[in-house]
Amino acid sequence: MAQVILDKVSKTYPGGVIAVHPVDLQIPHGEFTVLVGPSGCGKSTTLRMIAGLEEITSGTVSIGDRVVNEVEPRDRNIAMVFQNYALYPHMDVRENLAFGLKMRKMPKAEIAAKVDEAARILGIEELLARKPRALSGGQRQRVALGRAIVRDPDVFLFDEPLSNLDAKMRVQMRAEIARLHHSLGATMIYVTHDQTEAMTLGQRIVVMKDGIVQQVAAPMELYERPANRFVAGFIGSPAMNFMSGRLERADGLRFVTDQGDAVLMPATFAPAAALVGPALVLGIRPEHLELAAGGAKAGLTAPVQVVEALGSETMVHLGVAGGTFVVRCAGQATAAIDQSLGVNLRAEGIRLFQNDDRGQALPLA
Repeated sequence: MAQVILDKVSKTYPGGVIAVHPVDLQIPHGEFTVLVGPSGCGKSTTLRMIAGLEEITSGTVSIGDRVVNEVEPRDRNIAMVFQNYALYPHMDVRENLAFGLKMRKMPKAEIAAKVDEAARILGIEELLARKPRALSGGQRQRVALGRAIVRDPDVFLFDEPLSNLDAKMRVQMRAEIARLHHSLGATMIYVTHDQTEAMTLGQRIVVMKDGIVQQVAAPMELYERPANRFVAGFIGSPAMNFMSGRLERADGLRFVTDQGDAVLMPATFAPAAALVGPALVLGIRPEHLELAAGGAKAGLTAPVQVVEALGSETMVHLGVAGGTFVVRCAGQATAAIDQSLGVNLRAEGIRLFQNDDRGQALPLA
């Protein structure tokens, strides 16, 4: 296994289209790193440059102690797993697992040992004699993982490997991949557009937008201390609620939205004096909003637009400042469409951002 270092790596296509702006990233040996972002953000292009499937415009990629810019993909000692399983339909599972090793002219006994070990790790011993057409989607993905394992690579690269699976199978395979990483202790780089996959799998997450790295951090650091409004809105489900306006002192501290609505801030929220007055964006996650008790003073009152009863929790959508605020309520919440509900903001959950295109997070103290 080996560390992976990207030193000012970029990709520009003919015509001056910049797919990936210069990226500096160091992935230590044995780390599970996830590249996440919306479609077209450059995450798959970055992965393909690491793999050698995409030519680098500038910068260097190092795997272990060697720069691999001019090294062919087959010589980088990497293994890739794609959303397309790419199994040979005329071969059974054992033959699919062994094929790459046979091409390397590895001794038969060693091939058999590696195949058996990969099958044991993935729990697919009973599938070795089956053809791909006799396998479920999850089983095929396990075989694709097995084909990567037998190569004993320095780095595993995953390009949205779970996209073709149904929701239940994706959850199962997420757990399978996490268990595999723990078992192998391998360096793994995983690309996904699904922030839930990123949060549950990654030891560190690289958030990208428009070919630019927005933030690199551990999952909970991204969640609790997003660097900008894009990260705050992309990480977390349901997404963070936002409203633009200004903090004003009048009968306590209030946030007055651009639409003229006044939201009472909690008494324990004490931002720096410089933040009172300028145009800002206030963000707060659904779990940091709570319904006001009957008769109690509320930070804001708004009409109910949608109620999503999920059993263990209820999502209540309120019409606030010309948009929608989602409140996450534990258990079952009683609310009716068009009913006005009072809501309070929890001080520890309030985040402030610059009101511009960059939307950088602002320190509260």
